[in-house]
Amino acid sequence: MLREGENVIGRGVKGTSINAPIMTVDPSMDTTHCIITVKVDKKGNAKFILRDAPSNTGTFLSNEILADRDRVYIDDGAIITIGATTLILKRKIENKEDA
Repeated sequence: MLREGENVIGRGVKGTSINAPIMTVDPSMDTTHCIITVKVDKKGNAKFILRDAPSNTGTFLSNEILADRDRVYIDDGAIITIGATTLILKRKIENKEDA
């Protein structure tokens, strides 16, 4: 689960200090692959900013690789690929009771 501030995303390996580990055996995903910064504005709306950590294989947003200095705002439904793993940003997971 992402929290306000910097969320370092990568392959979960014992001894790493990332705060958003993905438990996978994907060798093309670095242990510190990308960073999503979450900021909340005065109205309580979350803003998400994606950047590469940097990683060895790059971070892709909708099949476009991010350059080393790119900082990209992303929104609900953003498709992020790190290594051979694809993630989709979802702002809220609906409860079955809410549906």
